[in-house]
Amino acid sequence: MPEQVGLPDAVGALSALAHGHRLAVFRLLVRAGAEGVAAGEISREVGVLPSTLSTHLNILGHAGLVQSRREGRSVIYSADFKGMRDLLSFLVSDCCGGRPEICAPLAEIAEAAQCCPPR
Repeated sequence: MPEQVGLPDAVGALSALAHGHRLAVFRLLVRAGAEGVAAGEISREVGVLPSTLSTHLNILGHAGLVQSRREGRSVIYSADFKGMRDLLSFLVSDCCGGRPEICAPLAEIAEAAQCCPPR
């Protein structure tokens, strides 16, 4: 089970995602998987200037949602899947209150996702 993030961490992550370009960057990186995407490609895909993108990536990184690595002269960014799992766990940890039918659609969505088969 993922380590539970605290309220301040969750607020920081949600705040980082509460911007259209940052949310678009994060979703792009989630789709890319562990392979990640070069900064220049992210800039083109999302339609933001490289200097603006740098700010957005820093905010997402400080929120624990994005990580980077250097490959030659390129910086490759990828979603921090542990940070994403921790945030999602925090958001649904109190779900249901003893009524599993409330959260059942979330489980169905996770099971239906091609990237996340049930274990």
